[in-house]
Amino acid sequence: MGSLLLSLIYVCFISLGLPDSLLGSAWPVLHQEIQVPVFFAGIISATICAGTILSSLFSDKLLRRFGAGRVTAVSIAMTAFGLFGFSGSNQFWMLMLWAIPYGLGAGGVDAILNNYVALHYKAQHMSWLHCMWGVGASISPYIMSFSLVHLESWNYGYLIVATIQAVLSAVIFLSIPLWKKGAENGESAQEEVLPAALSFREIFAIKGALPCFLSFFCYCALEVTTSLWASSYFVEKWHFSPEAAAGFASMFYIGITFGRFINGFFAMKLSDHFLIRAGAALIVAGIGLLFISVSSTFALSGFVVIGLGCAPIYPCIIHMTPDVFGKEKSQAMIGIQMAFAYTGFLIMPPFFGVIADYITISLLPVFQLMLLTVMFLTHEMVARKDCNR
Repeated sequence: MGSLLLSLIYVCFISLGLPDSLLGSAWPVLHQEIQVPVFFAGIISATICAGTILSSLFSDKLLRRFGAGRVTAVSIAMTAFGLFGFSGSNQFWMLMLWAIPYGLGAGGVDAILNNYVALHYKAQHMSWLHCMWGVGASISPYIMSFSLVHLESWNYGYLIVATIQAVLSAVIFLSIPLWKKGAENGESAQEEVLPAALSFREIFAIKGALPCFLSFFCYCALEVTTSLWASSYFVEKWHFSPEAAAGFASMFYIGITFGRFINGFFAMKLSDHFLIRAGAALIVAGIGLLFISVSSTFALSGFVVIGLGCAPIYPCIIHMTPDVFGKEKSQAMIGIQMAFAYTGFLIMPPFFGVIADYITISLLPVFQLMLLTVMFLTHEMVARKDCNR
């Protein structure tokens, strides 16, 4: 039972990544078809992000009332509903409307699944599951490309992914008994006694909670800022063509995906705190390569190394949460962590965009180093709290 459920959760993580690359892949054609400026993609993305933050904040209350299986199934169904809406849209206001259920569904499933795995499965699965997210995010551009080239419409790309999500939601509904019975080594998912949901004030009053949230915020801001601006960094600093720069920038996510696969094996023997520190050290090394202006080869290598360093941090912060803060508080903590993560996604890349526009994009490694420093220091505060329990 536990193995069947775990296999299903792996599929869920692939599905989590599938929608994430669709908007960017479709937008060059989509924005011309609906006759809006290029920057309107950011407005849609921000709307999705806002819904994700909102549902993450209330994931603890939803879990305690409905259970992990039901919330996951409904959240994926909401995402499918939003994607079906996207597939039939031909005006900007319609995309904005359907972005609401899309974002609300994404936040719920993200927070619930991360907490469920952190509670019931070993550390290596957290890394491998987030590796599967990378697989999903890598597949969706090919789905959109197939739709644009062979079906001659971006709408079908959204329709294909929406159908996959709808089928998965139906499978999750049928598997709800597994969520109640199955966890690794025969543990029961319902054995824990769940007290009343914590208020936001009670959550922030937990010792070490705020440093943990800030650490997650800074990490996610670092990851997404690097991803968004890597291509522009190669174009503006090293004068690459946009096509070549896009290919080189993708090496960052290749580093993350490969790194999370490898990190799963390290997680069998090493602690979450150790792996977070090792990841931070690798990121420092990668940033150091960006500072070397002798050749663009150093910059390319730097982004790969930064990706490898990023690999263990997200899954390890999630996985350590039940151990550091207690299983009964883990969903509340992870829900707020997800909210901080998506807030970092929402505000920090545009903030660096202002820096790049008005000063220089060459400050990217400085910005990365500042975020990493705050992330590391706040993580050490959490680790000290864990050691002093």
